[in-house]
Amino acid sequence: MRFSVVITTYQRLEWLRRAIDSALNQTIDCQVVVVDDCSQDGTDEYMRNLCTQMQQRGESRLVYHRNSVNRGHAASVNVGVEVSSGDWIKFLDDDDYLAPDCLEKMSDAIARHPDAVICSCVAAQVDPMETEISRTPVFGPGRAFYVPQVDIHYAMLLELLPFGTPVQVACRRDAFLSTGGWDSSLDTNCDDIDSWIRIAQFGDAIFINECLAFRTIWTGALNAKFSLQDRLDTNILMKKKIYQLVDGIHRPRMPSFDAVRLYLRLHWLMVAIKNRNLSYVLEIVDLSLLSLTAWRLLITAAIARRCRLHHNSIRKLVLIE
Repeated sequence: MRFSVVITTYQRLEWLRRAIDSALNQTIDCQVVVVDDCSQDGTDEYMRNLCTQMQQRGESRLVYHRNSVNRGHAASVNVGVEVSSGDWIKFLDDDDYLAPDCLEKMSDAIARHPDAVICSCVAAQVDPMETEISRTPVFGPGRAFYVPQVDIHYAMLLELLPFGTPVQVACRRDAFLSTGGWDSSLDTNCDDIDSWIRIAQFGDAIFINECLAFRTIWTGALNAKFSLQDRLDTNILMKKKIYQLVDGIHRPRMPSFDAVRLYLRLHWLMVAIKNRNLSYVLEIVDLSLLSLTAWRLLITAAIARRCRLHHNSIRKLVLIE
């Protein structure tokens, strides 16, 4: 098994250097693919020089591709996977970085459960000075566990299994290619989640309860440009896709999709209140938000985000170490 780390970048050379260093300095050998979405900030010159330096040392594990025009984040991810050669793809945005043993820990867990097609880990959110702000919660038993494919979409629907952002996730390359890659029409607004939904059709999922990745929280993040309404609309679209893929064994206890839609409205209403976005609060609030089922889903999701996942929340969680 070999990993390819796919890093997409645009106009962020200062961040990119750190991301590349974290990938090249992994404790196991890996390929590093950098896709430059036609940056004009010196990225091209820097990458060509770095590739030359590594080639002179006899190292061929760094691959550089520059788009001839700006194609967007999703299309750049697809290019990176296409030119990669690893069995598994580790996604990495240019403003994020990996722990040195990230790929080693993922590789060990995958080797213990070869039916997996997607793997996620705990991530720390850090500020631009790399000071930790928070961490994503641990889920399930032990340091690593897997979830059978039959249970994944039901657990995603109820937000019991959040795969997370690209810095947390790796997937099997053949499964990624079978899905057709990331959807450019979503470009940075749930294009990653949309991909996880489709990849999870092809096998089991692994979760590692160790912090192996670091996500930078700052004003220039790609998803910062979307309004709350845009996020709500896209969240509803994602849940609709998940709803259609839930295995039949779970359907007798599924909430209606109307309840799921109301739950999402409640969630983003709470976000608007937290952010003191009064205009959006007035726009979204209505009597339909009195749905008890929607409130129950909201509370269940809130508990799942803050607490360790109970073993009986889904059909089967299996320790792999």
